[in-house]
Amino acid sequence: MAENMLMHSSDGQGYSPSVPGSYSHQMPAKVPPHQASGQYNYSGSQNVSQLNNFQGPGQTLNRPPVAPFSGSPVQQTGPGPQVLPPALPNSAAISSAGGFPPGASPPVLSNWQYGQTPVSQPGGSQTSHLAQGTGTGSAQPPSSLSGNTNPPGSYQYAASPGGPPLQNSYMKPATPHPSPAPPNLKMNRSVGYSYPALPPGYQNTSPPGAPGVQTSALQYPDGSKHFHQPALGTNHLTASMAGLNLQQEGLKPVNLLQERNILPTTLLKPPVPNLHEEIQKLNCNPELFRCTLTNIPQTQALLNKAKLPLGLLLHPFKDLSQLPVVTSSTIVRCRSCRTYINPFVSFLDQRRWKCNLCYRVNDVPEEFMYNPVTRVYGEPHKRPEVQNATIEFMAPSEYMLRPPQPPVYLFVFDVSHNAIETGYLNTVCQTLLDNLDLLPGNTRTKIGFITFDSTIHFYSLQEGLSQPQMLIVSDIEDVFIPMPENLLVNLNENKELIQDLLKTLPQMFTKSLETQSALGPALQAAFKLMSPTGGRISVFQTQLPSVGMGALKSREEPNQRATAKDIHLTPSTDFYKKLALDCSGQQVAVDLFLLSGQYSDLASLGCISRYSAGSVYYYQSYHHKHNPVQVEKLQKELKRYLTRKIGFEAVMRIRCTKGLSIHTFHGNFFVRSTDLLSLPNVNPDAGYAVQMSVEESLTDMQVVSFQSALLYTSSKGERRIRVHTMCLPVVTTLSDVYLGADVQAITGLLANMAVDRSVSATLSDARDALVNAVIDSLSAYRSSVLSIQQPGLMAPHSLRLFPLYVLALLKQKAFQTGTTARLDERIFTMCQVKNQPLVYLMLMTHPSLYRVDNLTDEGALNINDRTIPQPPILQLSVEKLSRDGAYLMDAGSVMFLWIGKNCGQNFISQVLGVPNYGSIPQNMTHLPELETAESIRTISFISWLREQRPFFPILYIVKDDSPLKSSFLQNMIEDRTESALSYYEFLLHIQQQVNK
Repeated sequence: MAENMLMHSSDGQGYSPSVPGSYSHQMPAKVPPHQASGQYNYSGSQNVSQLNNFQGPGQTLNRPPVAPFSGSPVQQTGPGPQVLPPALPNSAAISSAGGFPPGASPPVLSNWQYGQTPVSQPGGSQTSHLAQGTGTGSAQPPSSLSGNTNPPGSYQYAASPGGPPLQNSYMKPATPHPSPAPPNLKMNRSVGYSYPALPPGYQNTSPPGAPGVQTSALQYPDGSKHFHQPALGTNHLTASMAGLNLQQEGLKPVNLLQERNILPTTLLKPPVPNLHEEIQKLNCNPELFRCTLTNIPQTQALLNKAKLPLGLLLHPFKDLSQLPVVTSSTIVRCRSCRTYINPFVSFLDQRRWKCNLCYRVNDVPEEFMYNPVTRVYGEPHKRPEVQNATIEFMAPSEYMLRPPQPPVYLFVFDVSHNAIETGYLNTVCQTLLDNLDLLPGNTRTKIGFITFDSTIHFYSLQEGLSQPQMLIVSDIEDVFIPMPENLLVNLNENKELIQDLLKTLPQMFTKSLETQSALGPALQAAFKLMSPTGGRISVFQTQLPSVGMGALKSREEPNQRATAKDIHLTPSTDFYKKLALDCSGQQVAVDLFLLSGQYSDLASLGCISRYSAGSVYYYQSYHHKHNPVQVEKLQKELKRYLTRKIGFEAVMRIRCTKGLSIHTFHGNFFVRSTDLLSLPNVNPDAGYAVQMSVEESLTDMQVVSFQSALLYTSSKGERRIRVHTMCLPVVTTLSDVYLGADVQAITGLLANMAVDRSVSATLSDARDALVNAVIDSLSAYRSSVLSIQQPGLMAPHSLRLFPLYVLALLKQKAFQTGTTARLDERIFTMCQVKNQPLVYLMLMTHPSLYRVDNLTDEGALNINDRTIPQPPILQLSVEKLSRDGAYLMDAGSVMFLWIGKNCGQNFISQVLGVPNYGSIPQNMTHLPELETAESIRTISFISWLREQRPFFPILYIVKDDSPLKSSFLQNMIEDRTESALSYYEFLLHIQQQVNK
């Protein structure tokens, strides 16, 4: 059996033998704390193995279960388990020794420990205001929440009538597992690469739920029974029996070599956890928080047997149309593990609640007895905190180590000859001018500007000056700030000077012949300027930095772009990483905009954003004249970047039920203590992932819970805590583990692990590991779950798209072989894998293909009086294209509209606005807005797709003889390319390995 290196090797970053799915049954070593408190570990990995010299994207921890990270003694709290010393929520004032500043008392945010859940239930109303979300693709929760999140003052919340409490079980009642029906054994005669024809009706069956555990009365370990309020009636256990036939569908094996049409015609929805519907209704929206396995294996041995990774994917700061906001002097948390009260705790009686992560029994504070929504006393289980899996608290002063910082924005512009030549400065300055009033902030907002070539230029915006004053620092070896004040100024009080500067900047350097780039010193200067407050640095760079600290040399040889041995995915210097960690310590994040036609070593430069919780934007070959579509892309994305919500001086912690443990984090941040993610800035477009293992068996538990808490300062200067809680069932059989597998979440987590593997080992190791993940899981399914061995390649229904998605990853720019991908482009795609929320990552990996020359209003959506057609999604294969059609491919950050040679005259004239196929221009990137039904439908569909993401996909119109045709065909995942197998060949390869 192929050994899966992603899961198993202990030399790569984050793949220690304790990784979920590894073969050995070892538990993570209980190592002593491995570094002095407060020291930064500049290696990027915090795995306690021989990784210290690796600068990689993942930050891995083998966390000693309870050993405190710093040198302070472990505190004992009453009868509860030991807890870590409190960590710092607002970590701006951490002293270098890692302790608290003198005189500061430890805040309550984080006596933190991974806890472990027996069953607990919300004893309360079942009216949920949070979108169930699991069954719908929509990002909007239903409108029963009040959307008003601004004014403080009791609860901004819509009232809800209560329902009876749940009675005895978390799970839906189970039916005995049906034995898998033998597949239809008629074989199609044709051999080779054609598929047997199957009716398309098979396409869209996915199980909404799954058989679970038999219901039984809930007994808590201490013998207490669930508290019922007698007034509410107790006859409420009618679990829905509908959908049982679909559950059996979920268990039915799929022969991938025979069944051709397995791609759903609509976007794939996440599986719905098999919980009692009243509990599932309260669960977290999967767009914010989802797990690779919606049925959690009871033991690590069972997880190892399934050969699937266990982990979470988060989008914690996503823009929400409704969010309950609670302003209360008491934030109710477990005294032992510091979990926030949530819908999955249980009330033993009116005065006591049991934590769903560590099972400690806590008192209900007096204030919590009154429900401001229903204005009733004595119903704590109906409070908004216990009715919503996603909620935001206004934090009181004990959640601050210093007064909340003002929003501070510093812009750093490359003005070398090369930069001026691209023309980017005009676009950026104009976009900034247009959006100055929309920058998130308040009367305290500050702004500043630095420009650089071989020297660094500061701009004094002192009140009373008739125009901005430029100060040049030419000593780049020892950078200093020429004057302490007036370089960062109040935006509202100095708006005219700021506008003057933005209007004149693009012209100031047009005659410059200065070709050098002192990016490192400019960033050092920016850091010094921002350190006292914290904030955001936005740096625009167009070439390889060539002088001063952080200067780099070209490492790309065009002919060797993808020889797997020698591609430079690791940074060539640790300068940018060290500076990023300094920034992180002072609550400064750096966002990098790279606009470059030449190699700029993004592998090294990207570290400045990765470890400071910033983001990277890359505009390849940006030029205002030669590449005008990039100008529109930069404008649109910069507008979103400047005006979107932002959180400052943030920290995030993820807690889970006792028995589960988190060991590797993915995303842009720095792990400050064993489990506290430092996020100097947090933005609504960033995703994160974590890998987990089952440290102790989850026996006697029906469910486990996960909770993420993000503490941040809003742009209005409020300290807020956004909490998401998710509850999932525990299962004891392998077939149940497969039944609840979330194939998209699994693919997303494996992609993150593969990026780390490419960097710590080689690209070919990462590719092998991805393929082995498929082989190992399907082998385990075949040998341990299927009762009858059948010919073909059998997969559980939940994983039927797994081989297709992995093949798509292998063909994605981050992991493909062949010489087409430039090195910076490959690195940028890897950055996106680590930082994109799952929904965008999946679209970049497996694009959606639609036929658009025959759009109708049948099944269309109606949004704000617009009709949005909903054409079916097609498989990514040339055989799905017809010469007489037009097809739209949505690949996330780019779109292609392919026009067939014999496309109907109607579409060409009514949508493209040209008389015939021959007159379609070669480099057409916009559709004309015509007053025809066809044009309106096509444009509204494309606009609707674009509106759902934070970046702006350029639309390329592609003809048969267009140079872009190869890019379009490159995304046809199911077809063969020069260096990659077709889907059918890939399945044959997998089958051969599985049947070994």
